[in-house]
Formats: sequence, structure tokens, C-alpha cells
Amino acid sequence: MSKEIKSIDTVALIIGARPAGLATSACLNRLNIPNIVAKREECNASLWKRRSYDCLKLHFAKKYCELPNMRFPPKTPTFVSKSGLVSYIKEYATRFNVSPRYNRNVKYVCFKDGRWVVEVDNSAERSEVYSANYLVVATGENSEGVIPGLVEGFEGEYLHSSEYKKGEKFAEKHVLVVGSGNSGMEIAYDASKWDANVSLVVHSPVDVLTREIVRIGMWLLRFFPVKLVDRWCLLLAKLRFGDTSRYGLIRPDKGSFMINTNPSRHSENIHNPHSVLIHELSKYQSHYFHRNSSSPCIPPSQTQN
Repeated sequence: MSKEIKSIDTVALIIGARPAGLATSACLNRLNIPNIVAKREECNASLWKRRSYDCLKLHFAKKYCELPNMRFPPKTPTFVSKSGLVSYIKEYATRFNVSPRYNRNVKYVCFKDGRWVVEVDNSAERSEVYSANYLVVATGENSEGVIPGLVEGFEGEYLHSSEYKKGEKFAEKHVLVVGSGNSGMEIAYDASKWDANVSLVVHSPVDVLTREIVRIGMWLLRFFPVKLVDRWCLLLAKLRFGDTSRYGLIRPDKGSFMINTNPSRHSENIHNPHSVLIHELSKYQSHYFHRNSSSPCIPPSQTQN
């Protein structure tokens, strides 16, 4: 039986209801511009609610993470918790009358006769075809988890960071964390607090900072160019931590501020630098693999209790 097809016209169609999508819809609503938000998942803040670990916090101070026209509540901590951000997003959507259409999976997009035509499947076994003057794609950049091929043949337990909740289940076990991104660093630290024997595989150079250095850098950006601020923060980090290569953490030539201004930073050959706190470093046994080296063989005896 063929699916029922429903045609819907609007001025602006927004694909994705993460913060950028919500903010776009909210701003359009304030200007009384008709818009529709289509979201693949079944709720707002789904990534934070269902695919993040318990200890997760925003990595930048709250004033740099606020959405347009709404501040965080006055008593919110500087680095907002997982539950605090979920509450903030819920309140934001309510205040600005943003009502995403959930369970919408985009199948086809084209520009025809001066309008965007978007075909969407929903959970009601029905297709919807949207026609819009403007199309905003706000689907984010990290919605799909990737597990490297090195787990093939591994007999122990493995999971992606989106499935990790807390380190209690890994207490006194050997844990290998692959990746030194924000999630990798925080998960390694969280597991170590449960007395896990943690090792960290670092794929590319890491810019080690403290929250205080990041905060200083964000303040300096008000007055100085990013290239200069980046150099100062690299110097502060070097004075604070010394030679981090003794932990297996090789510094990049450019720091976090410069690399994050590069639009291709998520391409195959460029990786984000990451921030870790000083009390975390001594807990890591890190291994630096050159970019063109082959994947290591990890015997189960070395990674499973």
C-alpha cells in the first residue's frame, strides 16, 4: 500500500531542532515570519537527554552559550550541567513558541521553480512534502557515532561515548579510551575516579588548557585579534603545564582558538584541540600515534579485567 502524501507550504523550513535550529525558529517567530521545524528525533535536546554521560557539562562559560534573547537563570553555575541545559532548552522553546515536528526524517531535498521542495517521512506511515521559500539546515555536526575498526576481533566489552553514562561499572577494570576529544577526556577522568586503570589513545595533537585560561582567552577576544589571543593562551598553558609530552600529549602548532576558526576543522586532516584540567593529566597513560600509522592491535588480556 502506497503512503499518503501531504503537501505543506511555509516561508521557512528548518531541518533540525538543536540549539541553532531552535534559535532560528525563535528569531523568526519574534518577527512573525511563518516557519516549520522538522526534527528526526522524538523530543527536544535528545542528544543531551539520551546520548550523553551523567557528568557532562558545557565546555564554555554559560554567557558564551546562551541562545538569542534569553539568558540562563541567575543561579546557574558558570559551566552548565546536563540537566541545567536540558531545562534551559525546554524553557526556551516554550517562551518563543517553537514547536518542532518530531519523528521527521528527511528523504529528499531539491530547489525547483524558485522554492525548496523537501520530502519527509514521519512515524505515522505518511510522507510530507514541504515547499518553502527558505531552507535552514541545522542538523549539527556530530550526530552519528563512529567506532573504529580496531575493535574487530576484540573479545571484551566496548561502547561508543554516546552510550557511556558513568564509570561505576568499570571500577577496578582496565579501560582504554580511544580519542582525546572533550568526551574522551571527560570519560577517561570519570572512569579514573572509580579506580579504573585508564589508558588514553591520542590520535592527534592536544591543546591542554584550564578553564581559567579559556575564560581569559574569551575575555581577551573582545579587544585583540584571535591569532594574538591564541598565542598568549598557548604561552599560559605552557607555563602552567610545562612539557605535556611526558603524558603522551603532543601540543599542536596552533591553539584551540585558532583551530576553531577554521571552517574545515572537522575534515579528514584536521582535528579539534581539547581542554583538560591539570589534576586529570597524572591519571592518564597516553599513547600518541602518528596520523599515517596503522591501527594498533589490542589484545583482550590488556584491556579487559
